[in-house]
Amino acid sequence: MLGFPAFTGHEEPGRQGHSDAATRASVESALHAAGDIEAGEITVSISGSYLILEGVVRRRSDVERAVEIAESVVGRGYVRSRLLRR
Repeated sequence: MLGFPAFTGHEEPGRQGHSDAATRASVESALHAAGDIEAGEITVSISGSYLILEGVVRRRSDVERAVEIAESVVGRGYVRSRLLRR
């Protein structure tokens, strides 16, 4: 875990009772705090109960790492990646 506690009080699967803005901000903050990926070109959005990661990263491992970070915030299975590798 990255030091970002999982949300509690599940009202909606994957969203865990938080607003879209709060969820996006938490994931963006976690991505930028991670020193092992460049998150400047990653956009975070919400579609239904899923968090969507879009943008461009340098390595395949960055795609996997970004998803791992996002899942640490919103929960496993609620992240969809549309990230592309350069």
